[in-house]
Amino acid sequence: MIMVTIQSKKSHSFINSTCSKLAQDDPNMNFDFCTTSLQAAPASRCATLRGLRRISFHLTSLAKGKWDAYVKQCLRDCLELFSDAISDVKEATKSYNGNRSNDANVRIGAVMDAPTTCEDGFMDRQGVVSPLTKRNNDAFQLSAIALSLMRFIEMELE
Repeated sequence: MIMVTIQSKKSHSFINSTCSKLAQDDPNMNFDFCTTSLQAAPASRCATLRGLRRISFHLTSLAKGKWDAYVKQCLRDCLELFSDAISDVKEATKSYNGNRSNDANVRIGAVMDAPTTCEDGFMDRQGVVSPLTKRNNDAFQLSAIALSLMRFIEMELE
């Protein structure tokens, strides 16, 4: 039992120092995500640097997932929705800067609909899970913040 605890502490320390170095060298690297992901793999307990690389390749292939035609179509639909949302954000910015706050509200409202509609597409088939749920929730919340701020500022100006 003591040997396992020592090995576990050593592996966590090795993974922490490796992820720390990677996060320092790469702004896209999230230290917490790196350590959590690698430590979750049982093989990481005795892995070398090359072993961690193999584990990361394996984790990446698992994250990619194998999507059927239905999920791929949902993803294409989401791409179209978010492409339109980007245009709506640009138009909302122009409208707001042009003192047309009602137009801006309508555009941001449309942006807010995109993640919800995207998620709904995945729910149309039982057992299908959206791989975009977190991003959709984040996009919805960011849109809600923008909409709330515009309304708040309008109320302050009255």
